Amino acid sequence: MMISEVSEKFGISPDTLRYYERIGLIPTINRNKSGIREYTEQDCRWIQVILFMRDAGMSIELLLEYVEMVHQGDKTMQSRKELLIKQRNQLVERINEQQKILELLNGKIESYEQSVVPNEKKLMGTDD
Repeated sequence: MMISEVSEKFGISPDTLRYYERIGLIPTINRNKSGIREYTEQDCRWIQVILFMRDAGMSIELLLEYVEMVHQGDKTMQSRKELLIKQRNQLVERINEQQKILELLNGKIESYEQSVVPNEKKLMGTDD
């Protein structure tokens, strides 16, 4: 798969893909005889993992640490697991905070529906 196809598939720019490769976040991508990057399915799976972790709020620095541990092999499994658990807990906290905000917004909307909208209808003379 060419970089433009991978870019479109994941909704990220080719520049981002090149940056991730340059800093070691994704493995060095093989190139064809013309020097054009050719992404494999394995490369794409790795990119998907990185993007999921970024969406979960993991920083580039922490991801680089995680990738380094992956390259070190099985001896870092427990450390990787602990890192992922910590990230999951932080994500759960953010989700809970977002849920509170959603509840607040829903309450505000309901308040409008119960008081403001009927009053507007009265003012407009469209009270049914």
